[in-house]
Amino acid sequence: MGQHSEHGAIAAGHALTAKAAEEVLRAGGNAVDAAIAAAAMACVVEPVLAGPAGGGFAMVRADAAGAPVLCDFFSQTPMRRNVSAWVEAVEADFGDATQTFHIGPGTVAAPGFVPGLLALHERYGRLAWEALLRPAAVVAEDGHPLSEFQANLPCIIAPILMHSAESRSVFAPSGTLIRAGETLRNPGLARLWRLLAEGGPEAWENEVWPALLAVAGPDAGGHLREDDLAAYEVCWRTPLLAEMPEARVWLNPPPAASGTMIALALSRLGEVLEAEDCFACACALALDHADRLRRDADHDLAKLLAALPASWRGTTHISVVDAEGMACAMTVSNGEGNGHMVPGFGFMPNNMLGEEDVNPAGAALFPENVRLSSMMAPTLAEDVHGQQVALGSGGSNRIRSALLLVLARLLLRGEALAVAVEAPRLHVEDGAVDAEPGLAAAEMARLRALFGEVRAWTKPSMFFGGVHAVLRTADGALSAVGDFRREGVGVVL
Repeated sequence: MGQHSEHGAIAAGHALTAKAAEEVLRAGGNAVDAAIAAAAMACVVEPVLAGPAGGGFAMVRADAAGAPVLCDFFSQTPMRRNVSAWVEAVEADFGDATQTFHIGPGTVAAPGFVPGLLALHERYGRLAWEALLRPAAVVAEDGHPLSEFQANLPCIIAPILMHSAESRSVFAPSGTLIRAGETLRNPGLARLWRLLAEGGPEAWENEVWPALLAVAGPDAGGHLREDDLAAYEVCWRTPLLAEMPEARVWLNPPPAASGTMIALALSRLGEVLEAEDCFACACALALDHADRLRRDADHDLAKLLAALPASWRGTTHISVVDAEGMACAMTVSNGEGNGHMVPGFGFMPNNMLGEEDVNPAGAALFPENVRLSSMMAPTLAEDVHGQQVALGSGGSNRIRSALLLVLARLLLRGEALAVAVEAPRLHVEDGAVDAEPGLAAAEMARLRALFGEVRAWTKPSMFFGGVHAVLRTADGALSAVGDFRREGVGVVL
């Protein structure tokens, strides 16, 4: 039912990420202030999922009646290719399968994370910039015990984290990767947040840029140059609006691909539900419809938009609604990291040019000076009853499936937030279905009749995303749910 709150509600991927946002709300900050503090903390306590040289998106609604706006601070490709750029492949071990990732100086795109937080603060911030970064600096310096989930992630990408001496000093100080319950300290990252807290954009440009270019510039085997960093711009975009019979959903617009895919699936879902009694099957058919259009259009977003009517990857999400009704849904990513730490500052640059999802041309053939596309999808929605929700997910191309299922349960079936987030998920791609346990036998049988291949998973998994969501009813009652699949935390305060 939700509860009335003096300060607001938060959903995030780690207890300390949520705590950073909570402290800001209690101090009088708004939802954007809280999301900024949480994003900085995520770089400390969710270091495989977030980083200061990554990027992301934030969907912001300044009040319960206003029009949302999308802040795009995702990575930009360099303006010139370096023909001598260095890229190498490493194998990540997921247990049941392995996956090839590309790392090295030649995979680094221009980062937007810090410029994005600065731009959000300039436009919406209430508390002082320094106050928002201080909690992250303290935890990075003092250290925190590694959770079971966060300890598992480094094991998956061990070749990346063990690639350089600087990275090993943080993630494997004893020679082996840090384990659950052991203390993770990062004094270099503490130094970064203190430097940025005191010096703002000037410190980022004058002191961090040279260190970043030392491991990602042409002399190091990368493409990135100072003019790439100087030319980077945060973009404010009009969200893609998906109209439903009893709800509206604001989605990440192009050049991101995520919102278009979700909008296509939502537009199809209503029709399918009229003919299909099985809810899970209807969602699968809607997702398959969007996926088929994606393949037919060869990833051309213009063609996909025309079809609309009049990971295991390094991504995490933060949702915040404050007591005054401001909402912020922020999704950030660092890819998997490029294997090399920025000297003196305790963080690894992104490897976005080596990410097939965002740069299918490959690290050597990226289009120059363009905003990379993304599957990240921070989302806001409201229904005819005045209920508003802020949500998003990690999970690479499974993001669209996770959000469609949660939105459909919330907006079409009227399910409670916790039920919608925790319900079994499925994902459809290339005509095949992956399904979590928990669907009824009849639903699974119907799925097998509709699709050629249905892979039944034995337990819920982070493969199916991590939807962290907050909800505000028309009378101001709040609820928050962090997805158990990614050790999420929901707090109402």
